Amino acid sequence: MTRKEIIIGFFVGVIAATFGLIIAIQIFGKSDDWGEVVSQAIRNGTLTKLMSIGALLNLGAFFLFLKKNQDHRAKGVLIATLLIFITTMVIKFVN
Repeated sequence: MTRKEIIIGFFVGVIAATFGLIIAIQIFGKSDDWGEVVSQAIRNGTLTKLMSIGALLNLGAFFLFLKKNQDHRAKGVLIATLLIFITTMVIKFVN
């Protein structure tokens, strides 16, 4: 049961970060075309910043799960956040 709860939390974290990235693209993007905004962010080196802003939604999911005493789901959100952090660092240092 706990492994299933961690996986659910992980997917909630990934989905929340994805929605956060989409919101960040909508707010900070200079175009209506998401592909253009992402490619421009890659060229400018700001994609990692957009990803970090997007991951902020994981804070809400994390604390919501803690408030509901769903610690294993909160652990899954934390794992997703750490994976996003590692991905962000890899992208930042490869470019």
